[in-house]
Amino acid sequence: MEVTSIRLERKLKDKLKELAGCQGYQVLIRDILWNYVNHNSGEYRPQFSPADIRATLQAIAQKDETCVLSGKRIQAGDEMLLGLTIHGDFVPLGETPAVLTQVGH
Repeated sequence: MEVTSIRLERKLKDKLKELAGCQGYQVLIRDILWNYVNHNSGEYRPQFSPADIRATLQAIAQKDETCVLSGKRIQAGDEMLLGLTIHGDFVPLGETPAVLTQVGH
């Protein structure tokens, strides 16, 4: 690791310390920055299980997608499901019998 200096407002630094608890706010900042890089690099593939899906909606893929449960490709224009996660995000789901069984349909 390299030492890097960053200027933060006192209020932000205090909030980060409060959120980090005994972990330390520098570790928290590193985690936040890595999450940002991973999400925006195009390489991010979150791991989901069927238990993470609260509800599903029928949809038509507007672009190529990948089912978050099976990893199978969903072509633009294909029917698919959107899964509402426990965190309130919508994620692409294939509409195969295996996926439907996994999420309890």
